[in-house]
Amino acid sequence: QVQLVESGGGLVQPGGSLRVSCAASISIISINAMGWFRQAPGKERELVAGITSGGSTIYADSVKGRFTISRDNAKNTVYLQMNSLKPEDTAVYYCNAGSRSLVTMRWSFAGSWGQGTQVTVSS
Repeated sequence: QVQLVESGGGLVQPGGSLRVSCAASISIISINAMGWFRQAPGKERELVAGITSGGSTIYADSVKGRFTISRDNAKNTVYLQMNSLKPEDTAVYYCNAGSRSLVTMRWSFAGSWGQGTQVTVSS
């Protein structure tokens, strides 16, 4: 079971930028898809962005054009670059490992969750 460690969260003003990282305990080349999720207080965890080993990506409508997911296979790390941050982006951000079906194109994530990293957008 791959272990994932998130880092890079913090306090940022509205309109600012932040990059969070997800370090994996194994080579991510062997992982079909990686995803970033977030959970705000009182809300369900939601998928923010995903990326396959081939570079295909998916984004939640609320972050399209502002967030970019990328992966560095050499460092076994997945990043989420967040620009033009809004107060509603405030949440604990988690990463997870999964896959994307070539038949249904459905993304699925069933790995274990890490401790997450807190992102707070506030003036």
